[in-house]
Amino acid sequence: MNRLFVRSQLQRFLEEDWGTGDLTTELICLEETAKAVIRAKSGGVLAGLPFLQELFLMLGGVYVKPLKSEGSEFEEGDTIVELDGRADVILSGERLALNLLQSLSGIATRTREFVRALEGTGVRILDTRKTTPGYRFFEKYAVRVGGGHNHRFALYDMVLIKDNHKRVAGGLREAVRRVREKLSPAYKVEVEVENLEELVEALELEVDIVMLDNFSPEEVKEAVKIADGKVEIEVSGGINLENVREYAIEGVSYISSGSIIYGASWCDLSLQVL
Repeated sequence: MNRLFVRSQLQRFLEEDWGTGDLTTELICLEETAKAVIRAKSGGVLAGLPFLQELFLMLGGVYVKPLKSEGSEFEEGDTIVELDGRADVILSGERLALNLLQSLSGIATRTREFVRALEGTGVRILDTRKTTPGYRFFEKYAVRVGGGHNHRFALYDMVLIKDNHKRVAGGLREAVRRVREKLSPAYKVEVEVENLEELVEALELEVDIVMLDNFSPEEVKEAVKIADGKVEIEVSGGINLENVREYAIEGVSYISSGSIIYGASWCDLSLQVL
């Protein structure tokens, strides 16, 4: 984890929430100290503890004692964290601390559900770039805590030729040619295909991964036979927790679903001064 980057992001979040200062806390708090706890009002998978600890380290004057480990499961009523120190810091940091834990734990919880649905198949669940602007680093971190894997982090770390790229280039073959003409061999090239005919064309080209976009499970089975191990197969589009197991077909390496992030519900946590 890049601590300098995390601190810069947390500082940005604090500036958004505090603005010119926490008016209420500054008017009420003198030099009191306090003890507080963060408790679960629903169950889930815990994610975000390192950011919570870094936040209060930045603010100073509060000791953070986690009672659950990162990635562990908690139940309604569990005490997750104890806080001890300056009351003003606890109160001013409360909302950001909870927002981090609740949102990231929600993503980790949903990801864990997908991982369990795929258990025993050898298929990896991937996230996508369907993330909250400015919050991607944290959301993709939560996917990993939940047992999932990150697809490309951003546009710079992998080539993924999608439908609109093909339209601009005049077709899949020309799009791949343009990429391979300029790209270092160190980068993988993935192409999205929309039907079996396009898959056959992709297999004739210099690509590493083929994404089957919006294929039915039956079409995926046929595609795996056609590919015959020549490339890695990723399946995406229209996949949810109810049908993901149907797509975990032998020969499929990855299933990607943006819903493990955008479809996650926040876990319900509360901070209470004792």
